[in-house]
Amino acid sequence: MDHWISTELPPFNAKHPLFLCVLSNTDTAKIPGVSAAGRSPDAIAYTPAADAELVTLGRTICSTEPPMTGNSPTPAVITRAVMQLTGMPFMFINSGLHIRPRIPLLDVDAKPGGDIRTGNAVVDTGLIYDNALELGRQIQRFSDFVVIGESVPGGTTTAMAVLQALGIDGRVSSSYLHNPVDIKQQVVAQAMERVGISFGGLSNEPMRAIECTGDPMMACVCGLVDGLEGTTSILAGGTQMMAVLALIKQLGITADVSIATTKYVAQDNTASFLDTVSALGYAAHVVDPGFEVSRNPGLRMYESGVVKEGVGAGGAMFAAGMMGVGQQELREKVEEICDQLFRV
Repeated sequence: MDHWISTELPPFNAKHPLFLCVLSNTDTAKIPGVSAAGRSPDAIAYTPAADAELVTLGRTICSTEPPMTGNSPTPAVITRAVMQLTGMPFMFINSGLHIRPRIPLLDVDAKPGGDIRTGNAVVDTGLIYDNALELGRQIQRFSDFVVIGESVPGGTTTAMAVLQALGIDGRVSSSYLHNPVDIKQQVVAQAMERVGISFGGLSNEPMRAIECTGDPMMACVCGLVDGLEGTTSILAGGTQMMAVLALIKQLGITADVSIATTKYVAQDNTASFLDTVSALGYAAHVVDPGFEVSRNPGLRMYESGVVKEGVGAGGAMFAAGMMGVGQQELREKVEEICDQLFRV
């Protein structure tokens, strides 16, 4: 087997694997320069819905064009490839969308997130958590291995804010080639000033950290992992899920949980994925899809540092590797999906 996964693959004993992906929008994503998850600022609001449609249907309905970062396709193409190769069942969860995808959805009754600079980030944090907790408890009854991804434009900025509110010196990544760290830090500073806290000011109040500086996905994933206790769960994502891990730890949730991402996040020197996950005390898995030899120029651009991760791509690929899928097989399926998606 080719070595495209950083950690030794544990034996895959799961009989009922499941992929979940939590979808949220926030007004923080509308801040100029914060998110590259869309060809234009107007397109950013459609990205989570379009990602979900693409994974499910192989095409988008809510938007006339598939979600892109510059000229690179959304990581939803990777996630769709994994679902097709493994046959793993999957479900999407609406945790505060402005635009709903035209597919079946689970729902935790969340409202879209606000702009963390000007008002509370998440309304009804406790309700989202409790609904996700109940959902996790139900899923735990029929699944023994759950991969949890996310699609939240602007989510690395809310991740940075939550990490700083918790007092964790973690650096976040970006879908941009050049990480707009200064813009993000300015937004975070304004949010913390509004709340009246400094670094670590909410270290003992993780739910309030979500409410004041986070996004609705975070409350949902924390609740899910809590409800899935006894089931192996993998957080599928980069520094956004790193912030969720920090929240899980602060909330005292004891669960069999680890995190998986792409090499593009792990090797991002503007971020601190591996160091922060290790400091939190969790296992991290890193996957290399081998796009440097892809025949698709948009996928090859991932190697330069655009996009990096999203829609659970890293965790989905890790699960695929556990189920016996190789790097070349995965890459060729992703290329095939891109061919279908961008066929004129």
